[in-house]
Amino acid sequence: MRYKLAEDAKPQLALLLLATVITLILWFLPYAEYLVYPIRLFVTFIHEASHALVAFFTGGSVQSLSISPDGSGVVYSASTGWLSPLLTGSAGYLGTTAFGVLLLVLIRRSISPQRILLGSGLFIGIITLFFGVLAPMFNMFSLQVSFATVMFTILAGTLLAAGLVLMAAYASTRLASFAVAFLAVQCLLNALSDLKTLFFINASFGGSEIQNDAANMAVATGLPGLVWVFIWMGLSILMISLGLRFYAVAKNRAQHDLPFED
Repeated sequence: MRYKLAEDAKPQLALLLLATVITLILWFLPYAEYLVYPIRLFVTFIHEASHALVAFFTGGSVQSLSISPDGSGVVYSASTGWLSPLLTGSAGYLGTTAFGVLLLVLIRRSISPQRILLGSGLFIGIITLFFGVLAPMFNMFSLQVSFATVMFTILAGTLLAAGLVLMAAYASTRLASFAVAFLAVQCLLNALSDLKTLFFINASFGGSEIQNDAANMAVATGLPGLVWVFIWMGLSILMISLGLRFYAVAKNRAQHDLPFED
């Protein structure tokens, strides 16, 4: 099967490459983390929301979803059986990657970038309401996070949701398109970057005593945390590869001089 770069994908691909270059530059600029701080919180919300939603839809109960000012997050949930904890523990990094790929797919299907931003804002708002407000409220006597953390989660979720909705309402199509591409790149690259960090944490020389998703999976399954890191890396790279191929290329059976080939 042969592939070529789709003509209608070229403007979108240019935006995606621009967003990628800007993201990589920001990684090496001093104090740039302050510029992308809201985006980092957005990615953390997607990560933790993935844990919470999978726990909920596999029969578990979610006590709280919380985001800390340093950009970290945690979901406390209770699950029964073996499948729910397995899927819930794997959902964070894979869910973040899947969300980034979903944004690429929506762009490729010519969904209005304003609608994508609106949907993203509503998603953050709903997650904040149900898992950041209502869940801690109903589990206040067994809550494992501080009141200050709960309040920060509500504030951050509300501001992120409002910002995305306002951008959807008032941003030009070009700016909205770049914003969606930038969010997609941030989700994808941050997921991979966080998995790299997770690798060093769970390597024998990296201090595996630090609490993290892979360590939790090791306790739940008996497989070393490093094994789970490699599984998640492989699945994330596969999803990104498929998403980029869908985003950028088009099948063509007639031509024989195309640049991509299976």
